[in-house]
Amino acid sequence: MAPLSHVAFTASLLADPEIKAEYEQLEPEEMPRLDALLTARHEAGLRLDQTLVSGSPSPSLATLNRYARALGKRLEVRLV
Repeated sequence: MAPLSHVAFTASLLADPEIKAEYEQLEPEEMPRLDALLTARHEAGLRLDQTLVSGSPSPSLATLNRYARALGKRLEVRLV
């Protein structure tokens, strides 16, 4: 099965009203962080079910640290 394009994947997810409602609550500045997590997961060769976090739009630092370790990365938080 060929992987979905980003556009097709996003459209398939947003067809679900619950997912769409959560997506619409995301702050615009969260998108680059989400992209970084998705890119790291892809680079690590992991599927979503292998790295699934709580599903919360605002996961805890502990959850993000576990996610980073699962991807062979480390979490860095900076104030700029």
